[in-house]
Parts: sequence; structure tokens; C-alpha cells
Amino acid sequence: MDKAVKSQIVPVTVANDLNAGDLCAALAAGWRDFMACPAFGLFFAGIYVAAGLLIYFALVTQGNLAWLIPAAAGFPLLAPFVAVGLYEVSRRREAGLPMSWKAVLGALRGRGDEQILSMGVIVFVAFGFWLMVAHGIFAIFLAESGIGSESLELFSTAAGMMMLVVGGIVGALMALGFYSITVVSLPMLVDREVDFLTAIIVSLAAMRSNGFMLLVWAVVIAVSLFVAMLPAFLGLLVVLPVLGHATWHLYRRVVQEPAA
Repeated sequence: MDKAVKSQIVPVTVANDLNAGDLCAALAAGWRDFMACPAFGLFFAGIYVAAGLLIYFALVTQGNLAWLIPAAAGFPLLAPFVAVGLYEVSRRREAGLPMSWKAVLGALRGRGDEQILSMGVIVFVAFGFWLMVAHGIFAIFLAESGIGSESLELFSTAAGMMMLVVGGIVGALMALGFYSITVVSLPMLVDREVDFLTAIIVSLAAMRSNGFMLLVWAVVIAVSLFVAMLPAFLGLLVVLPVLGHATWHLYRRVVQEPAA
């Protein structure tokens, strides 16, 4: 089949009746997927944990303790791209396809059209942009404080607390925008032959139709990842795979085939 024809947009219907029961069902299904294929979940989560520990030790070694907070706040931005392999595991279980490392790791390349890689570039650029913004906020509030980034003492000052408030608001807005374009788009790129712009449009449509419940899901993800990061990132070995598999099932609930 001609490649141009294969990449045509497949019409979908975005559900507008997502509810709390669907979130619970997605978490339960995510747990089942993880328990059925734990090796894949531990592998991808292990990469994420190793990256987190590397960032932590690099900042500590260089005496940049103050950057631990913005780095920890922005680190979850990378989670959706890490979860691409988990989406493929859930897809294959759902379709009754055999599991293999070659097939699951191959999902990171997408369907040979570099669409997932394009989304990956967006993910890492977003993380880098957040660090630049955090640096700017630091400079605005603490440039005249005389306290270096090698100390956490700065966060106990009035300027430091104001920086945390402003940085938290800016970071939350950036995270919400990023979440809106990835919550559906990445699993959709694993599932269907569409371009990443189409997948982003569908993701935004899902947010528009199910805004409150998807915001609740965003809070569940953020809180779960934050708590899992506290014990030396080790909680992520379980939390990240379960959330990744659950996001796949939530995508399948929200993005449906059009009625005949």
C-alpha cells in the first residue's frame, strides 16, 4: 500500500462521559498488565529511576542543591515517553499478540514514520525549557540574595518562598499544557498510523470533552510519582509501570471507533 495512503487519518470518536469508575478500572487494568508482564515494566521504570539518580548525584556533586526542586518538578515530564514501551505491552496483551523484547522495544521507533521520535523530541525540549524557565525565576528572585545554589537555606527566606510559589504556578501551567498534548497522543501513536499533530489534536479534544476527570487523572499521576520518588526513586519501579499501563486503558476508553 502506498505510504501516503497508509498515513491517512483514521477517524475516531472521543468519548465525553469519562467518570471516576473509569479511572479506577484503568488503574486495576494497569496493575493486571504489570503483574502479567513485570519484566517490561521493571525495565522501563529502571531506566527512569537510573536517570533520576544520575541527575540527583550530578547536582549534589556539583554543589547545586537548589536545583533539586526544579529538576524533581520537571522530571515527571519525561515519564510519558518512557511509558511508550508500556503502552505496547498493554496493546499486545489486549490484542492477544505474543510478547517479545524486539516487538516492545521496537515500539519506541514508532511505525517507521518517526512520529513517536518527534514526540520524544518535544518531551525533552519541554524538560529543557522548564529548566531554563526555572533558572530565570531563580535569577529574578534570588540574584540579589547572596545565597548560592549550593545551599537549601535560600528556600527559607521570603524571596525563596515567593520563588517557590511563582515557580510552582508557572510549572503547573506548563505541566498542564504538556499533559494535555501527551495524555492521549502517545498511546494513540502506538495504536494507530497517524501523524503526531493529529494525535495532539485528538488529545486536546479529549481534554476538552473530559476536562475534569482528566485533570483528576493528572493529579493522581503527579501525586503518585511524587510520593514514589521520595524513597530514592525506588517506588517508581512499581508506580510508573502501573500508571503507564493504566494510561493505555484510559486512552482506549476515551478514544473509540466511530459508530457505524
